[in-house]
Amino acid sequence: MAAMTMPRRRPGRPRRDETRPTREVVLTAATALFARRGFDAVGLREVAAAAGVDVATVSHHTGTKAQLYDACFARVFAAEREVLQVAAERARQALDSGPAQARRALHDLVDVFVDFLEDRPETTALWLRRWLEPQRHAELDERYAAPLYRLVADLLTAAAAAGALVEPTPHVTVRSLVWAVHGHVVALAAGGGSQARQRREFRAFVHRFLDGLYGPVTP
Repeated sequence: MAAMTMPRRRPGRPRRDETRPTREVVLTAATALFARRGFDAVGLREVAAAAGVDVATVSHHTGTKAQLYDACFARVFAAEREVLQVAAERARQALDSGPAQARRALHDLVDVFVDFLEDRPETTALWLRRWLEPQRHAELDERYAAPLYRLVADLLTAAAAAGALVEPTPHVTVRSLVWAVHGHVVALAAGGGSQARQRREFRAFVHRFLDGLYGPVTP
C-alpha cells in the first residue's frame, strides 16, 4: 500500500501561522507592507507571500487591493478605539470630581495613546504613508481618524463646560497632540540613544504640555 504524502509547499513561501485566523494573518502582513512602502508599491502577490497563503486566499478574505488597504486601517482603528474609549470614559466620569481629577484623567488618557502607538509603530507608519498624499484615500481619515479625534475633542469640550479647564480650540489641541506622538514614534523607530530615556522624556513632555494648557495635577 503506497504511503500517503503531504503536498509540498512552494519553495520560499513562509509557513502560515495556523494559530491565528487567516484574515488576521493577511491583514498583519499587509499592514506591515503598506506601512513600509505605501499603497502603490505593494501588490496582492507580495501580501500573499508574506502571509504564507496564495493570492486567491487574500482576495477571498479581503477583496481588492483597495479593500485590503481599507481593512488595514479599519483594523488599527478598532484596536485604537477600544483602548481610547475606555480611557475617555474614565476621564468623562472624573469631570464631576473637580479640575484636578479631570486633569489627572487627561494625563492618563494621553498615556494610553502614547503606550498604544509605542507598542504598534506600524500604525504610525501606515498613517504617515497615507498622509504623504493628502488628497488620496482621504475618506480613510473620515472613517478611521476623525471619530477618535472627535471622541477626545468632545471630552475636552465637556471638561470646559464643566469648568474643569479652559479649552477654546479642542480640535487644534487634539491634532497637535496626535502629531507630537506620531513624531515621537518615528524618532523611536529611527534608533539612536536610549529608547527607555526617550520614552520617559517624551512622557514628561506631554504631561508638561497638558499642565501648560490646563494647570498642573495636584496631589
